[in-house]
Amino acid sequence: MTERISHPRQTSVGPESRQALERAREAVSREAWGDAYQVMHGIDPDLLDADDLVALADAAWWTSRVDESVAVRTKAYSAYVDGGASRQAGHCAWMLFYEHRQAGRNAAAAGWLHRARQRLGGEPECVEQCYLAWADSEEAQNRSAFGEAMDHARRMAGIAQRCGSADLLALSTEAEAGVLLAEGRVAEGIDRLDDAMCAVAAGELSAFFTGWIFCLGLQQCMACAELDRAVEWTEAAMAWCAAMPEENNFRGLCRVHRVEVLELRGFWSQAAVEAALTCKELLPYEAQAAAEAVYLEGEIQRRRGDTAAAGRSYARARELGRDPQPGLALLLLAQGRSDASEAALRVAIAADGGRHRGRLFAAQVEILLALGRLDEARAVADELAAVAREWQLRRESDRTWPHATAAWAGGAVAFADHDLRRAFPLLHRALALWLDLGVPYEAAQTRMTLAAADRAAGDDESARLELRAAHAAFEALGAVPDVRRAAALLRLPGELTGREVEVLRLVAGGRTNRAVAAELTISEHTVARHLNNIFAKIDVSSRAAATAYAYTHGLVAPRA
Repeated sequence: MTERISHPRQTSVGPESRQALERAREAVSREAWGDAYQVMHGIDPDLLDADDLVALADAAWWTSRVDESVAVRTKAYSAYVDGGASRQAGHCAWMLFYEHRQAGRNAAAAGWLHRARQRLGGEPECVEQCYLAWADSEEAQNRSAFGEAMDHARRMAGIAQRCGSADLLALSTEAEAGVLLAEGRVAEGIDRLDDAMCAVAAGELSAFFTGWIFCLGLQQCMACAELDRAVEWTEAAMAWCAAMPEENNFRGLCRVHRVEVLELRGFWSQAAVEAALTCKELLPYEAQAAAEAVYLEGEIQRRRGDTAAAGRSYARARELGRDPQPGLALLLLAQGRSDASEAALRVAIAADGGRHRGRLFAAQVEILLALGRLDEARAVADELAAVAREWQLRRESDRTWPHATAAWAGGAVAFADHDLRRAFPLLHRALALWLDLGVPYEAAQTRMTLAAADRAAGDDESARLELRAAHAAFEALGAVPDVRRAAALLRLPGELTGREVEVLRLVAGGRTNRAVAAELTISEHTVARHLNNIFAKIDVSSRAAATAYAYTHGLVAPRA
């Protein structure tokens, strides 16, 4: 700011209020937002000039008092307008656009952006016009006008350079990266993203822009499956948050991506704790970001076998605006509701804008194979292979997440079609890629399919090795249902399915068919069918014999 603009209602300031103002301004200068808020909040607003009102709004925002921030900043805007300070008023209007949009109030956001354009459009070139160029670039990108979007991003860079703003120059670089990534020029986009993140990691930017670019960069990194970068930058972002004062409004936004990374890397307990913290930090003003953390919490619960908790998390994610797919469909499949699972996923795929396409298709392959609809599964696997080929052109690499997913899907379909010659190279490639990417759960699941293929080929020793490795990985993750499934295949002849092992364990524990049906959320008829299959596979003819078999094979603990 070049000059202090007085609030039109300002009255004479007494000695105590003047001292309080000086303390508050000093706290603002060192970005001690909690201290600044406590002091300024106790001062009569009529004694604050426009710059002080902005400082109070900033302090309220940093301490997660978003509604108060908006109310105070609105007063500051009016004060700047009354004082004829168009640049300051324009910047204030843009910040109100940002705050309203982050809170999901899109109509109000659009109005404030229009006001920012009115205030800044007729001014000589100034650094505040960078914000308008950023908004123009984003709007053009959203309608796929990528050339226009890049022109706006470069216009922003030029203004930032001429005005000497390192903050906005870094943001313009990130904007260029976003345009390139959206256009599908992933390798170029990643290079520009690296440039922007260098300025952040080197500590060259102010706190607001450091947090903002961290959040944007991590979001883009996860969207283009750059897991290694996401790990590195998430750690850097959380280290920055930890070094900042406790009142850091970016902490929750950065933590969302940390939850994503931890979940993928298999650190599920830590991810669950971080997810709960994320929701506490983000709600109620960042519902969309919080919804992603809630969904990931549901994924961990589902894989750990806590189906009731997973169902609640998926329902909560939907309330917050996140479609809980494919997790909910896979939960329904685990509960034996295959038709409902397939229908729910089909609807989600039709509505998806592309962000979750690979995960949705992979789940669809799994569900269609469970339903025995091989031709449909093959068609979806072919689509995944096309996605991988497209991604290879964009990323200039054949060792990405889409390639691992496509290899697994193609191998699983080939195995289901008894085409072992095609299945083996695809499954081995998928396993190698998952291990290289550092994604243990998907690697262990691929091992399970490989073990089944080995056994079908008569290679029991290789099957046992894959099952042992999968079992160890599932145990480390805490994936209880998968641990049981792997253990059953290691110990039992006849290859009992995971569901059959669950039924056998409950029957051995003394449950009736009705009790088993209630606990597993399946029908009594389905329980009876599972028991008939179990009796045939383990060569027994009664519940008592099946119970004895379960105890002797370690499926249940001996009674005291």
